[in-house]
Amino acid sequence: MKVFFWKKRSRMLGSLQVITVLLIGSALLRLSDGTGQAFARDPEVIETVTSNSSGEVPMCPAPDDLKNMLTALNHREDGLVERETALRDRMHALDIAEEHVTEKLAQLESAEQSLRETIALADTAAETDLDRLTRVYETMKPKQAAALFEEMDPNFAAGFLGRMRPDAAAAILAGLTPEAAHLFSVVLAGRNANVPRQ
Repeated sequence: MKVFFWKKRSRMLGSLQVITVLLIGSALLRLSDGTGQAFARDPEVIETVTSNSSGEVPMCPAPDDLKNMLTALNHREDGLVERETALRDRMHALDIAEEHVTEKLAQLESAEQSLRETIALADTAAETDLDRLTRVYETMKPKQAAALFEEMDPNFAAGFLGRMRPDAAAAILAGLTPEAAHLFSVVLAGRNANVPRQ
């Protein structure tokens, strides 16, 4: 986009300069080749020129007009340069913002990956801890394990019973009071009640 803008600007400035040079050259040629003097000396030419429909004598632009035109062109060029500078500054600011956004996005992706790894590690660690604790309860004497299970929250206790080998879970359930054994059994039976069946 920048290259296109520079080419377009160069062509525009080149065209304006060529037109300006042609106008000045035309004025200088008319003054230097004696055409103006011939018009001044020949009464017929003067009469023909003055007898046109508007009654005005056609002339080449006056030096003041050329100077005003050049001033206007320079003023316009200054405006274009200011706009170009503002556009360049804006493009630079956009480039910096894009770099900043890209950097922040990379940081977010890195943080997300790190968080995923931490969650996976925590899940694995929690699962490892539950497996270890389940094996501990399985290897305890059923009477001692039953005394511990009596004190546990029914959902928590049922979770362990569901993870144990059936023979170890049965031995612990046998050592519980009938009320606790019934409650734990109800919780165990209802855990997967809402799972869709095929």
